[in-house]
Amino acid sequence: MDLLDRAQAAVRLSATDPRLALAEARAVLDLTAGACGEAASVALRAAALAARELGDLELAGERLELAIAAGRGFPRRVAQARMSLVTVRAQLGDPEGGLRLADLAERDLVGADLARLGVQRSVALILLGRHEEAVRHCDRAIGLLDDDPRFRAGGLLNRGLARTYLEQYGEAEADLAECARVARSAGHDHVAMLAEGNLPFVAARRGDIAAAFARYRAAETTLFGFPERLAAMRTDFAEALVAARLPGEARTLLEQAVPELVAAGAQAALPGARLLLAQAALLAGDAPLAETTARTALAELDAQGRTAWLPLAREVALRARLAETSGPQAARTAPLPAHAHDTAVGGAQDAAGADGLVADLIACADDLAACGWSGASAALRLTAAAAAVRLGAIAHARPQLDRVAATAVRPLVRWHALAMRHRLDGDLDQALAATARGIEAVRAPGGDAGPRDMASDAELRVHAARPAEDLAALGLEISIDRARRTGDARTVLEWAERWRAVVRGAPAPTSVLHDVPPAGSGLLVELVRRGDDLFAVTAGPGGCALRVLGSYQAAVEATVRIRYGLRRRALLDTPRDTDALPGAADEAVARELSALDRVLLSGPGTLTSVGSPAGGPVTVVPTGALCTLPWPLLPSLRGRPVSVAADAAAWLAPRPGPADTPLVLSLAGPGLDHAAAEADMVAAAHGRARRIGATRAEVLRALERADVLHVAAHGMFSPRGPMLSQITLDDGPLMAYDLLTARRIPRLVVLSACDAGMAHAPVDGAALGLAGAFLDSATRNGDAACVVAGVMPVRDDEAPALMTLFHTLLAEGRSPAEALAQASEKSAVPGFVCFGAGDTPFATG
Repeated sequence: MDLLDRAQAAVRLSATDPRLALAEARAVLDLTAGACGEAASVALRAAALAARELGDLELAGERLELAIAAGRGFPRRVAQARMSLVTVRAQLGDPEGGLRLADLAERDLVGADLARLGVQRSVALILLGRHEEAVRHCDRAIGLLDDDPRFRAGGLLNRGLARTYLEQYGEAEADLAECARVARSAGHDHVAMLAEGNLPFVAARRGDIAAAFARYRAAETTLFGFPERLAAMRTDFAEALVAARLPGEARTLLEQAVPELVAAGAQAALPGARLLLAQAALLAGDAPLAETTARTALAELDAQGRTAWLPLAREVALRARLAETSGPQAARTAPLPAHAHDTAVGGAQDAAGADGLVADLIACADDLAACGWSGASAALRLTAAAAAVRLGAIAHARPQLDRVAATAVRPLVRWHALAMRHRLDGDLDQALAATARGIEAVRAPGGDAGPRDMASDAELRVHAARPAEDLAALGLEISIDRARRTGDARTVLEWAERWRAVVRGAPAPTSVLHDVPPAGSGLLVELVRRGDDLFAVTAGPGGCALRVLGSYQAAVEATVRIRYGLRRRALLDTPRDTDALPGAADEAVARELSALDRVLLSGPGTLTSVGSPAGGPVTVVPTGALCTLPWPLLPSLRGRPVSVAADAAAWLAPRPGPADTPLVLSLAGPGLDHAAAEADMVAAAHGRARRIGATRAEVLRALERADVLHVAAHGMFSPRGPMLSQITLDDGPLMAYDLLTARRIPRLVVLSACDAGMAHAPVDGAALGLAGAFLDSATRNGDAACVVAGVMPVRDDEAPALMTLFHTLLAEGRSPAEALAQASEKSAVPGFVCFGAGDTPFATG
């Protein structure tokens, strides 16, 4: 094989084994002894292509420049080097320069090389926002490259990306799938990995957050060893994280990606990463940082000649300005093509300045549309309309809403605009209907998110639902307005339950309260919030009522103080004083509980206006951080059977009868002095009961057959990763995510463990943690379940006393909520809460 043949073989090898290709190219260059010529030019091109595949764009560019110089006198070789340099120059931040190189190369290329040039040219066109041109070039090239699977796969890859920006998501996914198939069949696994690595990007742009998360997990491992490619994929995935309202996670990912992009010289990818960092800052409430970062991205895009992208950067900067003048709500933003969010303008800003900002928003929306960013344009137009409404400039708002409602591609955006339009017209029923249609589009096959199956992962469902959070807030606001006009609170409860159903992946409720609740179902208290305004919807045999409670943030701060006092008691920082308040630390905590009780429950109309009998069962559906409140300690609920739930589904459902001779299983975890005695007590208290081993396998088997499972063990709540919350067993931790695959959950799970009932509720309808994982798994399998667990540390010597009384009462036929209420009163042990369907008796004696 002569030197030219070896150099050409190295070019072909660069796509499948870039390190070996680099070695071959160096060998050819050594044999040419530094002389210029055809073989040297091709070898330098092979070395450049290998460097590109290994993520060093700057080195690739230098070697291609040398290849051009070495090939003087061989026009085809010079043109081939220029063709390869088109993509590299574009990714180094000079896409216009890449196109000029393509024009030069085109003069000396024919046949398949011209088709290959079209594939390379499409990269620069995409970076310049000329996506339709990119698609046309790829269309022509793909049809001529049947004999070149590498470049044919590259054409499919680039066309898939261009179609993604054109919001042709189905066609984009088809291109990427075909790219992966062609590349793998030819042994170009790296190209196939790139295609699969771009699937999370398409899913995120389409609004399918669940698919983006799942595909990212699958693709991430395949790109290790290719840091620049992995960094680009992480940047794309950060878009899904921003849409899912996870700014901290997005920033962490971007902070990993940006240094790799800088090291690789991938200047073209940096402005997009900065824009996502700006959006993450905006979500986190740091509008000044968001504006500064967006303006840096704007300057970089301008310097790269990417004028079509400039409105995207101006959009983020404008949203940051709006947030600075409008308060926290305006700081919430979405990925570039996603839907807009309600914003507010007012306060210190004068009307003229605010009106000018609205005009700037509309002008930017027009620029976005002119540059082909229709999704981003509709999103910003909706934001401008919301700002105009709050200014009272209805004449500015109506045309924007009409345009979005008529042209928006994404159902979520279109229905949001229609809901706002109907509200302006005073037709609240139609406004609510539009918000309901928009919410349903989030999970409907063929809607915003497309088909997906996320039923098994509660955390994933939450992230997938969050792009619709602002539309849900609008629906709640409209339903509250309607209830205040009509006096009928059913609409508020139905709307709150509709949103919670979306979050938990359940069917939407249909007029759930038009009939009187079943006898014996007790009282429902469901909390909802609009901004910082907290409301209670109460329902019972006598009907439904809405009550304004006050500040949500004040209630959360009181909850924090209460939990702090109770934790001090449990950790022995203060003496136990059962005379002052059984189960509380001291008078300060008692005062806090009484004050919060007056706000939440004991005021006029909360517990007394809907026909609930005194002392009867109560189901509380909290909102946000109030899920961490030890509700049974509030004076109005002391001694009453209290169930705390993420939604009202269990309260509304028919009550099942007691199980026939239920099977009770108990276990004792390691490192807990009284655990063994407690587990033995449980086994002795019930007619059909026994102890099992404290291993993960034994516990998972017990879930399949037990009616009641009692776990006496150490527990730990993980606030940053609630699905990592765990119970300590003999052979390691049982984590919340271990329950995702459970096919059955016992009707009652007792977690006699510290903090096992703690949860993080990023949106209403989700309580992520151990107790929530048990309940979610039961709901997924079509069952109703109850979990009794602690929401704070419990002294090791106190838990057995409470649990002895609890199981004695349970065996006598009390419901879990009733048994826990009486046992807590008699033992004066605080901190345990009954979650889920707590009012079904078991009669295990």
